[in-house]
Amino acid sequence: MSRHLKIGLVQQPAWPDKSRSLAESEAGVRELAAAGAELVMLQELHATHYFCQYEDTTLFDLAEPLDGPTGTRLAALAAELDIVLVGSLFERRAPGLYHNTAVVYDRSRGQVGYYRKMHIPDDPGFYEKFYFAPGDQDDSRKQGFQPIDTSVGRLGLLVCWDQWYPEAARLMALAGAELLLYPTAIGWCPSDDNGEKARQKEAWTLIQRSHGVANGLPVIVANRVGHEPDQSGVGEGIDFWGGSFVAGPQGELLAHAGTEAERLLVTLDMSRGEDVRRIWPYLRDRRIDAYGDLTRRYRD
Repeated sequence: MSRHLKIGLVQQPAWPDKSRSLAESEAGVRELAAAGAELVMLQELHATHYFCQYEDTTLFDLAEPLDGPTGTRLAALAAELDIVLVGSLFERRAPGLYHNTAVVYDRSRGQVGYYRKMHIPDDPGFYEKFYFAPGDQDDSRKQGFQPIDTSVGRLGLLVCWDQWYPEAARLMALAGAELLLYPTAIGWCPSDDNGEKARQKEAWTLIQRSHGVANGLPVIVANRVGHEPDQSGVGEGIDFWGGSFVAGPQGELLAHAGTEAERLLVTLDMSRGEDVRRIWPYLRDRRIDAYGDLTRRYRD
């Protein structure tokens, strides 16, 4: 029997002013909920500008505990609108310990789970290792690559740089995820030529669609938009390319945003994943007896 789920994505710019950024997020969530969305996802670090372009210890002041002002506001919004809401926080876990954390709020139940980004990049303009510790792989506390159960299904929630790693998506699928979700902040260096820009964006879309194909799952991706300057004045800033999308369990694009602020609304047939896995039974045919070397850094 078909089970349909209406999903909304908010693709937005963001600013250093939290109140302005959160107002933009809230407006998008309200618009999508009014259109019938049951599950709404916001982009990575939607409450502020992308501050990881340079290293500055004063920026740790942007961080909040999971139950801080931003989390409280998002939980209240989910309850008011009777939706499942996926938000993103710069989490202050303890003095000197911070995470890039996606949090799930389920209607009136409040926070029902969170995922701390596991793969942390460290590249020019993306100095995330300075700010974020990776998430814990702790089965007893349901951390690491563990789906989050909600009233709309089991969410395989990952964050941005995680999207390049097939292992992360597969582990979520093996734990029973029904959807793969990627809040994201990715863009171009303004000086890149058009050919390089096209290759980067196409690779980004392709790798995530491939996770859907390899696991027979829909894939939900929300990215930010707009030029954000390097506040230190050293770098060129980042042109965030948008391109948020929803793909089905065979990688088919169901909706694809452009490069400006946009809201996507898609109705998914959640039964298709089961149908696809019956004709492409990848989980059945995996040679789990032969994959031990995947836990090694490299096969010398």
